[in-house]
Amino acid sequence: MRIFTAALATETNTFSPICVDRRAFEASLYAPPGMHPETPTLCTAPITVGRRIAAEKGWEVIEGTATWADPAGLVNRRTYEELRDEILEQLRAAMPVDGVVLGLHGAMVADGYEDTEGDFLSRVREIVGPDILVCAELDPHSHLTAKRLAAADFFVYFKEFPHTDFVDRAEDLWRIAIDTLEGRVKPVMSVFDCRMIDVFPTSRDPMRSFVDKIMTMEKSDADILSISVIHGFMAGDVPEMGTKLLVVTDNKPGKGSAIARDLGLELFSKRGTFIMPQIDEKQAVSEAMAAASGPVVIADLWDNPGGGTAGDATVILQELLDCGATDTAIGTIWDPMAVQICMAAGEGAEIPLRFGAKSAPGTGNPIDGLVKIVRIVPNAEMRFGESFAPFGDAAHIQLDGIDIILNSTRAQSFDPSLFSVMGIDPGTKKILVIKSTNHFYASFSKIASQILYCSAGTPYPNNPARTPYRRARKDIWPMVADPFAEERRDA
Repeated sequence: MRIFTAALATETNTFSPICVDRRAFEASLYAPPGMHPETPTLCTAPITVGRRIAAEKGWEVIEGTATWADPAGLVNRRTYEELRDEILEQLRAAMPVDGVVLGLHGAMVADGYEDTEGDFLSRVREIVGPDILVCAELDPHSHLTAKRLAAADFFVYFKEFPHTDFVDRAEDLWRIAIDTLEGRVKPVMSVFDCRMIDVFPTSRDPMRSFVDKIMTMEKSDADILSISVIHGFMAGDVPEMGTKLLVVTDNKPGKGSAIARDLGLELFSKRGTFIMPQIDEKQAVSEAMAAASGPVVIADLWDNPGGGTAGDATVILQELLDCGATDTAIGTIWDPMAVQICMAAGEGAEIPLRFGAKSAPGTGNPIDGLVKIVRIVPNAEMRFGESFAPFGDAAHIQLDGIDIILNSTRAQSFDPSLFSVMGIDPGTKKILVIKSTNHFYASFSKIASQILYCSAGTPYPNNPARTPYRRARKDIWPMVADPFAEERRDA
């Protein structure tokens, strides 16, 4: 067997002011054929898993380019077309192939392309023809469109949020691909539109139990090849935004549709109960300072670069300063200009510095103060599961007893190694402030005495009922109270 594999991915917050060009992909991951590292990244696990599978089975895997940009706003049209065409040309050169196994995200939006993955998959299908296997692993914070369903044989999505299972799901993807290519199964996708948009952390119930249930169903029913919840991405203003339930069966479309509907309606019945309880910055700082022991983790959950925001909000930091908090570390505040200034001044210098809150309204005000530069780390990285996440040139500064990490490449706070690589021992701090919605949980929960989810400022459109969508549908919850009401009346 000859299998082509590649990855093209980013997550687009269409409300973000930060546009994505080729430099953004190169800053996060740009690996031409043969240059992908041994460790997988979030959307490139099909490549590293594929290498092992090929070695075990004696198959040939032809690697195309793998590239990923950290979430932000609209992707530059020329950038998308160049990267897309680069991979498509590699596929043409690899022909004939028996299958195409891809790593995608599912929420990319480029200038002129509302459904970039649909465009990309359709062009892949045109090249390989109707009979060649095309499949992909995707992030659940994405949009499942009719165009994508028409172009691919099957999809597998991460089940966990935080996405700790991206390697496991790549294993699932390859398992189904192998069984398909060797004639044991015929995957068919069945989809149910849940007519909602919500946030589904799997670190707590009810979503934890729901994911456990679908994994049990996969193991106990031979007809079910895979079940995925496409959470949807509420910051993507596109026509097919929303939560979907996807069931891949072994050529049992009727059974798959019934299972998808039952599970989808169960999910809908729990709408509004999934997301973590949130408090504002004043309550979060007050509770953290009053805690008997630390570290107390305050998650600045809506200024999350993993959701496409800048990650430069200062609302919580200002509250900490106003309250005289010490023994506190902030990771991170994105400010490439401030990092450059710190790098020029050097470690040990004390300089007046303005930093943060430059990207958009609702992020607070820039912070001014006399800061001490403690440590400079070029090309800094933190761990994320089996992978590493770059956060660029970074500076550890101190201001009024608070340790602050400034970074030049936007990245959410995945792991406590974010602090330790900058010379801060996170376990010794009373308060840690991080920027992440839930990806931080898997690692930070191991050291936290308490976790507080803080909704501070308005950097992210986190209330769909009030978000000024122009392209997204308006017939789903919470835009309407019960989108299934008319169907129930007719029944």
